[in-house]
Amino acid sequence: MNRIQTAAFSRERLPPEPGPPPEAALRTDAQLVSSSQEDFALLFDRYAAAIHRYVARRLGTTEAEDLVGQTFLVAFERRHSYHESSAGALPWLYGIATNLIHRRRRDEVRQYRAYSRSDPGGSFDGADLLAAEVAARVDAQSASRALAGVLAGLRQADRDILLLFAWEDLSYPEIADALDIPIGTVRSRLHRARRALRAALGPDFQENPDE
Repeated sequence: MNRIQTAAFSRERLPPEPGPPPEAALRTDAQLVSSSQEDFALLFDRYAAAIHRYVARRLGTTEAEDLVGQTFLVAFERRHSYHESSAGALPWLYGIATNLIHRRRRDEVRQYRAYSRSDPGGSFDGADLLAAEVAARVDAQSASRALAGVLAGLRQADRDILLLFAWEDLSYPEIADALDIPIGTVRSRLHRARRALRAALGPDFQENPDE
């Protein structure tokens, strides 16, 4: 990772100049992926905030600052692997970020375990979205410790799919594309993760009727 490349994909990039957007900013994701590094960096402007939010929820804000830049650098280095038929680059970027998160698996699990032992009155970012996945009526704050404990104990592959679905609102096809797995695998792993969440929430919570 050289300094020029790192600067190109830094959260400290200067905001765009006021006025009409440059021609490159009007291009599709697929066009930017296959362009120069300068144009590719516009994908950072489009999606860095979403990737940062996702990583921060899983690893914390400090780790996210570094990993976001790495995500876009790896994406640029592997840009030839991008499928131009994809609806957009965001699922592809989520997949790259998820693979980088795997290298910090212990840090992620440690964070969830810390949440599970925290003050019962507290709640971690995203607890409400996870609770909504499995219950129609649930106090996310009171369930937060149980939810964090489940996340710590889930298989890594199941946790990836659950969080991409519940936190980032990716569809089954988008998750399959991001993680390069069949849609059937997405369905089975998500079902297994939801079952674990229901068990943690207990029988007093009403299951989501929309599922």
